[in-house]
Formats: sequence, C-alpha cells, structure tokens
Amino acid sequence: MNPVRNKTFWVAIFSIAMANLEAAVGVYLRRMYGIHDLMLQIPPFDPQMAAIELGRELATLIMLLSVGWIAGRKLQSRLGFSFLTFGLWDIFYYIWLCIFIGWPQSLLETDILFLLPLPWWGPVLSPVLIAVLMVIGGILAAVKEQQGIILNPRPLDWTCLVVGVLVMLYTFMADALHALPADTLTLSRLRPGPFNWPVYLVGFGFTVIFLLRMARAGKSSDHHSQV
Repeated sequence: MNPVRNKTFWVAIFSIAMANLEAAVGVYLRRMYGIHDLMLQIPPFDPQMAAIELGRELATLIMLLSVGWIAGRKLQSRLGFSFLTFGLWDIFYYIWLCIFIGWPQSLLETDILFLLPLPWWGPVLSPVLIAVLMVIGGILAAVKEQQGIILNPRPLDWTCLVVGVLVMLYTFMADALHALPADTLTLSRLRPGPFNWPVYLVGFGFTVIFLLRMARAGKSSDHHSQV
C-alpha cells in the first residue's frame, strides 16, 4: 500500500475517534450544567474549571501534533499529518455532536471555538472551512514529500498565509480584543456579536491562495527538467 495513503488512513481513524471523545466530553458538560443554548447559558466563571479547561485545550493540541509528528518522516510530512489530524478532528467533532444531541442544527449556529489566548467564537461553518483547508494542505504536504518535492514558500507565500491566518483570528476574537484591557471574569461574561463574514472571507481567500501556490510547487521544475 502507498505509505502516505496507509498513514492517512490510520491518522484519520485516530482523528475520528478523538473527535468522538471530545464530543462526548462536550455532551457531558452540557448535561452536567443544564446547558441547552451554549451562548446564553454559559456557567458562571470558575477559576479552577477555567484553568482545567485551558489545560485540556492545550493537551488536545499537543496530542494532535504528536500524532502528526509520529506519522511523518521529515518536518514537511510531520506538519502535514498534524494539519490533517487537526482538520479531521475538528470536522468530525461537529458530526459526532450532531449525532449525539442534534447540534448544530445549522452550520451557521455560533460556537465557542477556543479559550486560548482569548475567547474565540464564530459560526460552525467558519472553523469547518478552515479544517477542510487543513486536511487538503496536510495531504498535499505529505504527498509532495513522498514525491521528493520539498515545499519552500517564498516571501509572497508566507505573506499570504500570515495575513490570512491573522485576519481570520481577528474575526474569531474581535469581541474579546475590543473588550481589552479586561480581566478573566469580564472576558468570560462576553457574548458574541455578529460575525464579520466579509473580513473572514478575505482572510480565508489569502490562505486559499497560499494553498494553491503550494499545490503548484514542483510542477515548473519538473517541466524544465523534462525539457
């Protein structure tokens, strides 16, 4: 079997199983706190629980990165499999929640995405679109490495990626950023305002450009070598 295909299969199995675990924890917390509407019924701020939740999120990121690091051979494929793992985990997290409790009923429902370094939120569709790009980009990086093509982004490529990521992060954390300076209690009481889709799509477009440029990497050199 193709090595990349084989590793992609097992990375996908892990990601889907981990998403099941993450979704189950989310369901337990909702039942424990009697939450039916996540945006309106967030429990009162608890410093101990907040610290544990931050640690859980950090541990989740470490586990996803670790699996990618184990699956890859070199830095490029290791990062690629890490992106693949994260993307599939994020997508299937919502799929499992939908199976377990029928939420979200729409991809436009708002969700709390992360608490690090500030509270993030946005419509479910917004992180799912990013997750799809991560899956595509992750597979692309691993396949390119297997073909002997090492991706070497140019300054323009890095600019597209950094601008895209920062713009999208801004849309997720805009409410929290506008509330600064604020203490943790104040931030925990924030509620999301309207999501800025136009700004988000600008950032998303920059990341798509980066991905397209990486997909074309190696083609021109292969063509010249054949000539």
